[in-house]
This record gives sequence, structure tokens and C-alpha cells, in this order.
Amino acid sequence: MKINTDEYKIAALNDNEGTLKAIEDAETKIAELTGREVTLIAYEKEQPPS
Repeated sequence: MKINTDEYKIAALNDNEGTLKAIEDAETKIAELTGREVTLIAYEKEQPPS
């Protein structure tokens, strides 16, 4: 998968503890399943200028 940085930006999730917890839980589960540490990164699509 190719991420075009003109279309996506890293999602700001600092103030959303529930979402951060879900991502951390997913990272933990994936690490358990694969035996490797992983980091998940959330992107959001940029809105075109109006």
C-alpha cells in the first residue's frame, strides 16, 4: 500500500483515550500473535480545500 502524503496526514488522537487504548490493545494482540513488536499508525485523509 502506498500512502500519498499529499492526501493523508497522521491522525491527531492525543485527546481520545478510548481510541488510543484500542490501538494499544491491537498492537499488543498483534505482537502476541506474531511474536514481534508492532506499532500501528493512524492516518486520516486530508480534506480538499473548499
